[in-house]
Amino acid sequence: MDQTVKPSPRLEPLPADMHPELKDAFEATRKRMGFLPNSMLIMQRRPKIVQAFTALGQAIRGPDCEVDPGLMALISHVCSRAAGCRYCMAHTAHGASHRMEDAKLAAVWEYRTSPLFSEKERVALDFALAAGSVPNDVTDELFAGMRKHWTENQIVDITALIAMFGFLNRWNDTMATPLEDEPIEIGKKFLAPHGWNAGKHAR
Repeated sequence: MDQTVKPSPRLEPLPADMHPELKDAFEATRKRMGFLPNSMLIMQRRPKIVQAFTALGQAIRGPDCEVDPGLMALISHVCSRAAGCRYCMAHTAHGASHRMEDAKLAAVWEYRTSPLFSEKERVALDFALAAGSVPNDVTDELFAGMRKHWTENQIVDITALIAMFGFLNRWNDTMATPLEDEPIEIGKKFLAPHGWNAGKHAR
């Protein structure tokens, strides 16, 4: 196969104005991310799924969440890497890039030894890595470590985020969702030095 030929998405992203009932969901997503992701433009073939997913994301990452947004972005990145979803790795790195210094994002895969991470953060990222793996690798010992550093509400926040990304990882890997410009640039800057490439998500 000619490696210079870029792959095509398995289902094309549809125009954003196809379903007027999704206007609010799309505007909320664009406001949060700075762009409208192709994952939702593919998903809108079933508008109720988009609406339900948007509501879930708002519930998990909304004002009731008791975990720092920057750490939540890193948790979603680590569990996406465990799952092997390059689309979500780029998206979550993009989200993290707006919530922390570049040095911390660049060091995320040295979190166990980097002085930029606290013990509390290390436990959460270990948890994300284990929970994002297949089969699930969370042990009683690891969960006890979470209870030492995090409240029960915070553990629910973190686990809900990881579970939501389980959906996203499988969705985008299965659909070969094409990456947008913004996360591609972040991926090249922060992830490519560690072996990342867009793969089937290139356009």
